[in-house]
Amino acid sequence: MKKLVKLNYINRLEDRLKSHSPLIQVLLGPRQVGKTTSVLKMIETDFAERAHYVSADQIFNASPSWLLEQWVKARSEKKILFIDEVQKCENWAEVIKKLFDESKKEKAIVQCVLLGSSSLEIHKGLTESLTGRFQLIQAYHWNYLESKEGYGLDFEEYLRRGGYPGAYDFKDVKEWSDYVRNSIVSTVIEKDILQFQTVKSPALFRQAFEVLMSYPAQEISYTKLLGQLQDRGNVELVKYYISLYEGAYLVKALEKFSAKKVITKASSPKILPLAPCFYFLSVLDSYRKDERGRAFELLVGAQLVRTGEELYYWREGKDEVDFILKRGRKIWAIEVKTGDSKSKRGLIAFKKKHTTAISVFIDESNYFTFENDPMGFLEGSCPAL
Repeated sequence: MKKLVKLNYINRLEDRLKSHSPLIQVLLGPRQVGKTTSVLKMIETDFAERAHYVSADQIFNASPSWLLEQWVKARSEKKILFIDEVQKCENWAEVIKKLFDESKKEKAIVQCVLLGSSSLEIHKGLTESLTGRFQLIQAYHWNYLESKEGYGLDFEEYLRRGGYPGAYDFKDVKEWSDYVRNSIVSTVIEKDILQFQTVKSPALFRQAFEVLMSYPAQEISYTKLLGQLQDRGNVELVKYYISLYEGAYLVKALEKFSAKKVITKASSPKILPLAPCFYFLSVLDSYRKDERGRAFELLVGAQLVRTGEELYYWREGKDEVDFILKRGRKIWAIEVKTGDSKSKRGLIAFKKKHTTAISVFIDESNYFTFENDPMGFLEGSCPAL
């Protein structure tokens, strides 16, 4: 079963284009989650006569002159310029900056949408050249409700295979795992990371991903992670590897929450794979019922990442809280539960230190409400204590 799903970020992009926002719209997100397909469908439905769509991925050498040509064409025809895989254009940020500033000065604004999947490379261009000239729209891996609507996945299927819609058609586990490893993970590593970033040992870097996936939703020291790699290195190398995988939307490394920033920065990370399928891929044949709780915790964490708010974990001695979310001065202490037992020990300990924090339990009875609107759910939550 396959049904086109209109994703939330497409609604935001459509609204901004229809309101004629003068700023460049930048759509970033993981590879293979339907950004291009969704944008093309939006163009076909709402902007068919007004869009000029091009992809740098289809150009052998996307030079500055090629970018200039596309911009001039869109400007002369009064169309919206969509540039896909913009990070593959040579010196793209400086060229776009110059064209944007010239058009603004001449009061002939070109509506422009940039799409890409290499977060580190694009963010570098945005911060160094396009500051104040763009609005960022974040795309994410597919959540459960989107996967159910588009492909009819049930919750158990999503816990194991969720995140990338292109993998949903593979029912055979071997074919599915080969597709995720080779067509998604390997492609992301090669095209979104190694093509743009300096990595001394690509083989060791690839191995690091497997190591990270073997510690899902677990706090682990950089030293221990380093010890799992079959090579000599140092803690800074591990931190660098993790930053690259974060930039490619594969993982999120959470820091420990503390009022003292020095403690937060020095803390061991809690590794959070951003798609459920990565965890199942790491255990595959050894997947057991007791793995399900870990998978559910990852699922909740991935939805909290979607909020764009500051996200941490907390632990002191034997007391711990799965997630701490901070928005401004408000703090939520979030405990994820899959069984009947709902121990409040960690929440109680955290509340003693942070008395204004709002404590929340998330389990399967309220998960779907939470996933539909994570911040709305938290804002409306009654404290669990």
